Amino acid sequence: MSSQFTKYAFNLLLAGSVTMLLASTPAVSLAQEPQKSDVVQQVNINMADEQIIADVLVGVGAAKAKAIVQFREEHGPFTSIDQLLDVNGIGESTLTTNRDRIKLE
Repeated sequence: MSSQFTKYAFNLLLAGSVTMLLASTPAVSLAQEPQKSDVVQQVNINMADEQIIADVLVGVGAAKAKAIVQFREEHGPFTSIDQLLDVNGIGESTLTTNRDRIKLE
């Protein structure tokens, strides 16, 4: 057999092995939902700075956290968690995901 054919056959075998390995490995999510026994970290959105808000809330990065703080500075403290829907970039999904993580006092 030629050297080039041997390399080709080896690459095919390797690719097939990797495919079989990936197909047989169960999917693992790095962002797993908290279990009932897990303690959920909370953030006071009326007091926290952008970094803390971004660290605690799921799906809220620096830009959304900044929008929350700006809204609070312009309109005063939040009186309801649902008021976050008035913040640009915060939708129902984000609010639902984080409802247990948000506190006002």
